[in-house]
Amino acid sequence: MATLKDIAKRLDMSITQVSRALNDHSDVNEDTRDRVKRAARAMNYHPNLSARKLVSGRSGIVGLVVPQSDSLGTDGIFLQVVSGLSAQFSGRGMQFVLHLMGETEPVLPVYQRLIGNGALDGFVLIDPQDDDPRVAFLQRAGLPFVVHGRTVPVPDYPYFDIENESIFKDLTDHALSLGHRRIALVNGVAGRCYVTARSNGFAAAVAASGPGVDGIEVFGEMTEAHGLISTMGLFSGRGPAPTAILCGNVRIAKGVYQALEALGLSVPRDVSVMAHDDHLPNLRASAFFPSLTVTKAPLSESWKPLADALAGAIDGRVLEELQLVGRHEFIPRNSVAAPKS
Repeated sequence: MATLKDIAKRLDMSITQVSRALNDHSDVNEDTRDRVKRAARAMNYHPNLSARKLVSGRSGIVGLVVPQSDSLGTDGIFLQVVSGLSAQFSGRGMQFVLHLMGETEPVLPVYQRLIGNGALDGFVLIDPQDDDPRVAFLQRAGLPFVVHGRTVPVPDYPYFDIENESIFKDLTDHALSLGHRRIALVNGVAGRCYVTARSNGFAAAVAASGPGVDGIEVFGEMTEAHGLISTMGLFSGRGPAPTAILCGNVRIAKGVYQALEALGLSVPRDVSVMAHDDHLPNLRASAFFPSLTVTKAPLSESWKPLADALAGAIDGRVLEELQLVGRHEFIPRNSVAAPKS
């Protein structure tokens, strides 16, 4: 296996220069860093992590902790998260490790064990809850982390997020502007940060619209089955049914379409449908019939800013540079119309 000495000899550089280039020190110019890293890859160089830890105080390893479940291996979203983050950290010369915990195992002792062995420089936190206990725990431990979302209105930690509250306020306002007065939101699992934000945006738009507007909200897993079952329930009660349905993601929207078809209802003649689109593989909103109106913020655009923020936190950059908000766009299509008079 190649060593730093071997790389230095090939490039006619000092071992110190090679080491600083591989560790992205700011006093090494970009061309030199690229040349050293290309040589390291070509020579199949792998750093001695124990030596790196002793010299720099860092292992170059960051982690993601998730509960084990039977569906992980077939969950396209989870696989996209892991592959996307792994590629981003690898491109920064860091190693990304996945730790699977038991489904019912308490989460904080898991982090305590991982911190205790000193092998990790930081963590990525995904699927955060409101006031997530992992945040306070890692802050007390003084270990760098980044959150995919915001657990409080004004966070004091690194994060990457999208404007979930304003996205669903805008979707609701769009339905209201067309004359809809009975609007349902088929949301995700209550207590998750993005679900709370979307619920707040929906409620704010309904409240601001004045009397005579009914807002109905249903919570559950972000799945096709949730969309189907929730829609059947919305149209099986004694009260008036909604004329517009907002969906937490495109999976839910697919189930909503199936339920409306089974009920003999047409989109958008009888019911308008809109959704937020994470731009997931093999599920294109434009391929729905009729094509689905969405707000779009590709999940794949999360990995780079999350990796940037965690790497920056490890390097001690100022917090304001590590709090990032992604863009989104509204894409009107054929699934929305004014309600029938």
